[in-house]
Amino acid sequence: MARNLSARPTRRLALAGATALLAGALAWPAQAQETVKLGLVAAMSGQSAKSGEAIVRGLALAIDEMNAKGGLLGKKVELVVRDDESNPAKGVVAARELVQREKVAAFFGGLDTPVSIAIVPFANQSKVPFVGVWAAGTPITKNGAADNYVFRVSAVDELVDVALVDYAVKKYGAKKPGMILINNPWGESNEKGLKDALAAKGIPFAGVEKFETNDVDVVPQLTRLKQAGADVLFLVANVAPSAQVVKSLDRMGWPVPIVSHWGPAGGRFGELAGASADKVHFIQTFSFSGNPSPKAAAALAALKAKYPEIKSLADVTPAVGIANAYDAAHLVGLAIAKAGSTDGTKVRDALYAIDSYDGLIKTYKTPFSKENHDALASSDYIFTYFKGDEILPLGN
Repeated sequence: MARNLSARPTRRLALAGATALLAGALAWPAQAQETVKLGLVAAMSGQSAKSGEAIVRGLALAIDEMNAKGGLLGKKVELVVRDDESNPAKGVVAARELVQREKVAAFFGGLDTPVSIAIVPFANQSKVPFVGVWAAGTPITKNGAADNYVFRVSAVDELVDVALVDYAVKKYGAKKPGMILINNPWGESNEKGLKDALAAKGIPFAGVEKFETNDVDVVPQLTRLKQAGADVLFLVANVAPSAQVVKSLDRMGWPVPIVSHWGPAGGRFGELAGASADKVHFIQTFSFSGNPSPKAAAALAALKAKYPEIKSLADVTPAVGIANAYDAAHLVGLAIAKAGSTDGTKVRDALYAIDSYDGLIKTYKTPFSKENHDALASSDYIFTYFKGDEILPLGN
């Protein structure tokens, strides 16, 4: 009902409005039953918007396939998306809206570890499965909750950090690496993981330096690492701050190798970092490039058909967001079908009961258990680099 906000409402209008609101509230449960809703809270704007776009594409492709086979529980599956703007407080508000108003059966998380960590307590309290498809912070799934509703089809920091150390030693012969980490919970998660991984190999580190998302010059931090004798840098940050590290290294003229978490994949890294973007080697869970899998070929063809703007492999960057989201959506769909219900606890328990699923990243065998809420392992990681706008795999 349209309202003139400048006019004083009459008693009749107020009563009419209240009646309309009541009628809407009474009608809502019936509306919620018409479709099975899945939600997404992710960065759909800002420097990391390409990550959100990739996740939406992966989820939408999986949902199209579900609906082509009759949907779930005899109903059409619908995706409801909310932009968290990479802001934890906004992410929690968006999660509440999806669960309490949209009545989603499950919802997915996006790029940012701080946002996902902020959502975790609400997901566990509301007893609605929350499935991460990008954010890698270890505490997201290992959150200490006795009744845990948080799952992930993505990398995990504590496993990534072991892989980063192994790669730095094998590729560059690292003997005294340094760390340049974003100053937030994601950086903290990786600081612990990298220190543990280095200690396990008996390798000392040159130092740990932190920087902020909006820093435009990190030369002072990098200078301290250089003076401390760092022979490789471990980088943990999202797109824009990672680009600032690369540009600061260029200003210094320091050609130190960079082994990075997957933050650069989340947006326009090649454009922002400049000519040295291809020097950064970073971890991923999937690539369409050089992938001989028939399932990957079919998914790429479906993406091109659904999104005509996709002309080349560079247009599906970051593929990791597409693949993680696609597999996660199908795993959730299998759980809902197995549960025969959208009840959160039944869906959570059904996730434990999945025997296998032939996914885009791999064939999953019992992907989840009460002890393990992460479907991917370190054996599923690959190293990549940017060539122009395309992410290409490297030999591990």
